[in-house]
Amino acid sequence: MSKTSKDEILHAARRSAQAHGYTGLNFRDLAGEVGIKAASIYHHFPSKADLGAAVAKRYWEDTAADLEALQGSAQDAISCLARYPQIFRRSLESENRLCMGSFMSAEYDDLPESVKKEVQTFADINVAWLAARLREAGLSGQEESEQRARAIFAAVAGAQLMARSRADLTLFDELIAGYRSAGLIPTQARC
Repeated sequence: MSKTSKDEILHAARRSAQAHGYTGLNFRDLAGEVGIKAASIYHHFPSKADLGAAVAKRYWEDTAADLEALQGSAQDAISCLARYPQIFRRSLESENRLCMGSFMSAEYDDLPESVKKEVQTFADINVAWLAARLREAGLSGQEESEQRARAIFAAVAGAQLMARSRADLTLFDELIAGYRSAGLIPTQARC
């Protein structure tokens, strides 16, 4: 099996986890989607826990790259913060999927330790990035930045969850607009 096949497995597993969570990772279904035998998946991922951890790790690595790209393309920290919700919106735009970190967090008690670690890293990556941008923008001091970053992360993830439960992308946009009006998420107009 080539590296491409491993990447295809991870991609298919990610889409499944975003729609059905960790419990939705099924080797037979994934094999059918990728076009290989289920036994071939075990070559790269000896257990469901190994697959789940690899998918969650790839997810936070991709998110870290998205955050870095967002930072590189934005004119300043406030622009970064204003555009942050778009990362979560993209999942909804992709067949009403949910952020995998959020979905797996809801299943936390049933996750293997290796998967829990990667799910926690996803949240940590987001909170650290948000806190750094809040400090760069001069909106929060060192101590307050992490608290506000957690609030932003939780609010955006919650907006995504509400929008998904209604299959309504405009609800996500309305909630984000409400967070901006309340001052939780900075707006570009403050630049």
